[in-house]
Amino acid sequence: MKIILKDDVQFLGNMGDMVSVSDGYARNYLIPKGLAIEASTKNVKALEHERVQIARKVARVQNDAESFAAKLKKTSVTISRKVGEQEKLYGSVTAKDIEEALAEQGVSVDRKKIVLEEPIKDIGTSTVKVKLPAGIVGEVAVNVVAEE
Repeated sequence: MKIILKDDVQFLGNMGDMVSVSDGYARNYLIPKGLAIEASTKNVKALEHERVQIARKVARVQNDAESFAAKLKKTSVTISRKVGEQEKLYGSVTAKDIEEALAEQGVSVDRKKIVLEEPIKDIGTSTVKVKLPAGIVGEVAVNVVAEE
């Protein structure tokens, strides 16, 4: 079945692309979730008309993501944890901890978008990446200090 994507779908395509997928995937997942519409002749003509609007939306999303990435780059969070000998943490700093620390500063980031290869287990400053829309990656400085 040919469909037109109304939003970006990972591993499938970007907004406005016309792709072929199995009937079940289109009817049971993509169309009910509002991610796609069937590529009928009427919808294809409407797509040509909407391409300009889609391009504007993509540009707006990219600009918003770039400005948010700049805001994140200026932001740093400090998280205090109990430490043992040799300045090793008793626990670790996870994406959830970083999300909460950012929320305290008024910056809303979903913890699923915070990229940590492994939890932070040492005292010091680390740079953590945050996935943003339009393929933009922001960075935030996370300072882990000893709890007094």
